[in-house]
Amino acid sequence: MVLVSVTMTRPSDVHWLYHEVGRVFPEQWSRFRAGGDDAEDLVAAYDRLLNAHPDPAVRAKAAKDWCEWEDAVLSLEPGWAPNPRNEDPGLRMTFARLCAHYFANAAWLEDGQILRDASRLAGIPGIMVHGRLDLGGPADVPWLLQRAWPGSELYLVGTGHAGGDEMSQQMLAALSRFAK
Repeated sequence: MVLVSVTMTRPSDVHWLYHEVGRVFPEQWSRFRAGGDDAEDLVAAYDRLLNAHPDPAVRAKAAKDWCEWEDAVLSLEPGWAPNPRNEDPGLRMTFARLCAHYFANAAWLEDGQILRDASRLAGIPGIMVHGRLDLGGPADVPWLLQRAWPGSELYLVGTGHAGGDEMSQQMLAALSRFAK
């Protein structure tokens, strides 16, 4: 198994991405927070706006706000450019709805379940490649998982979440090892 840009979707991971990283991007987070009606739980608020609000214009604005926040979190990465997916209203809506719904429901996992059950992966070869500069998913997430998954390997590279040449090279090297 090869995993790239790892998350465990724990409530603390989701809270980090949609609340705490706002300290790095205060202007963008202020807009994101306002789009979620300044709710205490922005992910749940956006999930309701994107998946249950009856007004299509409200849903479209929420999708735009969500994707602009996602882009902001990646914006410090070398070579960053806004994701072209966000120009397509349908793709923007699909991405935002899926993310908000999964994260609002903690991916239907108990808090810490992946980490707690990682030992069950013993004997399944696994390589994780993760950007040390990934603001959306800090490097301690795959580091903790690697320590709990017997026999797994972790390669921290000098990129962010979106990757780059170094991440691609490590990912291709990992895939090549399993192709033999």
